[in-house]
This record gives sequence, structure tokens and C-alpha cells, in this order.
Amino acid sequence: MDKNSDPRTARMLAWLGEAGAPLGLCADSPCEPASTDAGFRRYFRVTGKDGATFIVMDAPPEHGGMEPFVRVTELMHEAGLHAPKIFASDLKEGFLLLSDLGRETYLNVLNEENAFSLMDDATTALVAWQKISRPGVLPEYNREVLLREVNLFPEWYVGRHKGHTFTEEENRWWKMTIDAVIENNLREAKVFVHRDFMPRNLMVSDPNPGVIDYQDALYGPVSYDIACLLRDAFISWDERFVLDTTIRYWEKARKAGIPVPSDFATFYRDVEFMGVQRHLKVAGIFARLHYRDGKEKYLKDVPRFLKYLRDASNRYLELSPLKHLLDRVEETQDRVGYTF
Repeated sequence: MDKNSDPRTARMLAWLGEAGAPLGLCADSPCEPASTDAGFRRYFRVTGKDGATFIVMDAPPEHGGMEPFVRVTELMHEAGLHAPKIFASDLKEGFLLLSDLGRETYLNVLNEENAFSLMDDATTALVAWQKISRPGVLPEYNREVLLREVNLFPEWYVGRHKGHTFTEEENRWWKMTIDAVIENNLREAKVFVHRDFMPRNLMVSDPNPGVIDYQDALYGPVSYDIACLLRDAFISWDERFVLDTTIRYWEKARKAGIPVPSDFATFYRDVEFMGVQRHLKVAGIFARLHYRDGKEKYLKDVPRFLKYLRDASNRYLELSPLKHLLDRVEETQDRVGYTF
């Protein structure tokens, strides 16, 4: 990587030369992009003289500090999970030197042959993460946060992408939907929530899985991470597989003392309602990434979330206003040529 490409990259490489010296790294060590990120962070894979690789995280401090990542990393290790080790840090500048968990994400390799094994490892890790939960450690996933997230949908997807403003009737449908969803979310027991526990953020590694991208973790609804894992932005599963994996997680969770409902039907309903909250949020985020941040690739995956939303709205009477709302919104031609 060219240290003269921009001033921040130059500062990062200069820091690497000092911080990475005990690991055999220098400012001229081979360095390449390691992944893309929907946010403002950058990741680079750097190779030492002995061939060992490390990850440099570049998180500009004006977009949020690194303290949450460091704090949650400690919690991940407390839970016995395979999260990156932090070898060096400059929190003021926004640089971290991390262990490399590998090159293959779950998303890269999942197929019908390996899905059961990989997802079994993932749900085991999830239970371990939830088992160390206690209040007062992570910020609360409270009503304010849940509402702020779902309101990205009318603002960015409906308003900016579809160019549509809710009518008075549609506003009533929206309020009925959100009241039902958020109240159900808030009734759930609380645990540590990764918030993006999905195949893209699970690495195929030994031990498996490696867990990354957890800096936004909160203390919130117990169904959130399993809903996230099985209703992913970038991959869809047969409903039987989703149901089977959810049951297997629920059984592990009960055995470990995680506060899931004793009745699976109740828990699965919680998962579905939690999924609706997340799908509305992510559809809004993906539209925002397109229009505000110029990241066009995410918007093409929104139809998957709309299908999740429609499936759930067809199953539960309380979500029937959402079905009417989606019907109305989808009649509007979007602004970039996609037809949903």
C-alpha cells in the first residue's frame, strides 16, 4: 500500500512501524485491504517478515471512538469466544493492531453440506456470549434505540428511495405496527446482544467461529441475535432449516440458563417480531448507504428484507397493518429502477 495515498494512511503506516515492531512489522510491511465495511471503518491485512498476518483497524475518531470495540472485545474473551486479540492501540488516533482470524467468512463458504455444522458452532458461541450477560455493563437496547432504528425505514426507504410520504391512514398503520413490534421486543428478557451476529461477521477458524464487528453490542432482547443469524441480509434459508436451527439454539439456551421462554412457540413469535424490527431498520440503513454514503451495492439486497417483512405480516394478525402498508408503498416506483 502506498503510504503517500492519503495523509491518514500515511499516519496509520507510520504508527504500524512503531506499534508493530515487536511482532516483526514495519511501515513497509506488505499491506492490503482485508474487507469492506458498511460504516466508516477500514481494515487492512498486514504481513510480517515471518509470514504471519495481522489486521489493522482504521476507525476515524470523528465517526465514533474505539472504546466500545475494546470493551466488547474483553467481554468476548471473557465468554471464551474466538474474538481478535488486541496487540496495540492508539485510541486517540483510531488505530488498532489485531490478530487475524482468517480470510473466509461464513458467508463465503456456507452451503447445504456444511450449514448444519457451521450453524451449530455459531449457536453454541451465541449461548456462551449470552451466558455472561449482566445489566450495567453495556448500554441498554431500550425503547428510544428501537424506535430510532425502525424510523429509518419511513425516512430513508419510503421517503428517500420510494419518494413517498405516508398518508394519514398509512401513518395509523405504521403506528399500529410499531406499537405491536416494540412492545413485544421490550417484554423480552435481556442479554448481551452482538447486533450483527450474521454469517458475514463469523469467520471460519479454529476454534470456530471467529467473531468480529461487535463494537455496537448492547444489552437487549434475548431473541435478537438468533433472529439476525437466520434472517440475514445476504443469504436466505429454507424455512425448515430456520425452524430447526432456532429450536436447537433454544434447547441449548434453556440448558445453559439463558432466559428464553419455556414455550418454544412463544419464543419463535418473539424471534419473528424482533426480526421485523431489524428488517425495517436494515432496509432503511441500506437506502441510507446508497443515497447518503454512495455505497450502491447494499440496496439490491433490500427485497430480501421486504420478503421477511411480508412473510411475518402474513402470519400474525397484529402485523396485518404492516401488510397493508407494504402493499401501498410497493405501488410506488422507486428512484433507482428497482422494482420490488
